[in-house]
Amino acid sequence: MVQQPAGPDGEAIQQRLEQALQTMVPLVKVAGRTYRSRTVAELMQSENVPGISVAVVDDGRIVWARAYGLADRATGRMATPETLFQAASISKPVAATGALALVDQGVLSLDRPVNEQLTSWQVPAHDFSETVTLRRLLSHTAGLTVHGFPGYSSEALLPTVVQVLNGAPPANTETVRVDVQPGSRWRYSGGGITVAQVLMSDATAEPFPALMDRLVLRPLGMAHSTYKQPLNEADAAAAATAHNAKGEPIAGRFHVYPEMAAAGLWTTPSDLARWAVALSSAFKGEAGGPLRPETARAMLTPGMGDWGLGVGLQGEGNDMRFWHNGVNEGFRSIFFSYPHRRQAVVIMANGETGNEVLGPVRVAIGRVLGWPGSEQRTITPVPVSRKSRFEQVGYYTHPSFSAHIGLRDDGLVLVPSQGDPVEALPQQEDVYALTERGDRMEFQRDKRSGRITSLTLGRLTLQRVR
Repeated sequence: MVQQPAGPDGEAIQQRLEQALQTMVPLVKVAGRTYRSRTVAELMQSENVPGISVAVVDDGRIVWARAYGLADRATGRMATPETLFQAASISKPVAATGALALVDQGVLSLDRPVNEQLTSWQVPAHDFSETVTLRRLLSHTAGLTVHGFPGYSSEALLPTVVQVLNGAPPANTETVRVDVQPGSRWRYSGGGITVAQVLMSDATAEPFPALMDRLVLRPLGMAHSTYKQPLNEADAAAAATAHNAKGEPIAGRFHVYPEMAAAGLWTTPSDLARWAVALSSAFKGEAGGPLRPETARAMLTPGMGDWGLGVGLQGEGNDMRFWHNGVNEGFRSIFFSYPHRRQAVVIMANGETGNEVLGPVRVAIGRVLGWPGSEQRTITPVPVSRKSRFEQVGYYTHPSFSAHIGLRDDGLVLVPSQGDPVEALPQQEDVYALTERGDRMEFQRDKRSGRITSLTLGRLTLQRVR
């Protein structure tokens, strides 16, 4: 399916997008190394990713939607733009839209303690002076534990959402509880979004999938989307199968997520694009969308951690964008939406190594649409002493991110606690460039001893712990 835009300009964009995915080049190249362009199919094959699905928005409408590869490698079933993929954590901002719709209706409050409206479960008592509110849940500042959820095999006994929050069998995660002062810092918490799921259902006496269908999915025409976990038989048969890092189908085809608001949305890139367009339109002041304009603007206002209410935020002015990515067992996804440009991209993959494809595809599309950060850059390494590199090796941590720095060839390698290793090439004695996106990594030394004490990555400062 491709939603045809009017006029030759729209057709030209389609042609340029098709060409971009057949001649992809890396975002960053290293001087002295040879590169060749690759097609999306070649990249998928090299990274063991069976299938991807893509939707692009320009001028406030879907202008291009394509699927590549297989929905299921075992059966050879092809992926189509209508194939359902697990959105994983992109479930969160869509769920946040539903919660904010209830705020607009006066059913929920952003700033009341959530325990005043929770009936089936309560946030456990704690010794901190501040309380857990919906605003803090959606912005990941509620001080709640449990980063994410691994899901359950299709044959496993499923816990109720209350058992998940209590960490009670058969749940496979710990109790969701407050362990830092609410409102004091940003820390990603799937547990907090699961509390919001229960709050929404308790306040309306509606099952969460039906509630989201009523508030968001049906009004926005998201006909290929559902929060039902597990899927019904017909939808399951048509959905994409999750695949491991070797490109093999996982047992039972995919995991089940009772943590629906945090990880349970089944959808398509085109449906997510419809949601992004509607939210962008509300942000720009247009009425009739899922949220009041003032609520949409609150949702897309950056707070701690450059996070709004359910979404990450980057850039300023015309280049401001909201975004989120998703990681479920055997699925990867990402979206970026530029409300002022009226542009967006959504990409979904059914492979554990899908990020190795999603990133280059997003960059290729960004070059067509003129997005900042999509220009190819060249890193030229400079020689630094081996002694200096040995001194930089160690483990570094921040409340939201940690990584090990190791030696590699004439540079270093950054190994994050979650994610793939990234090569780092020296630019100065204590300054490196990451080959994935060209990001700057700089080490700080104690002025007296000369010992490395921390490193900075973008806006994050990671302290050395060993």
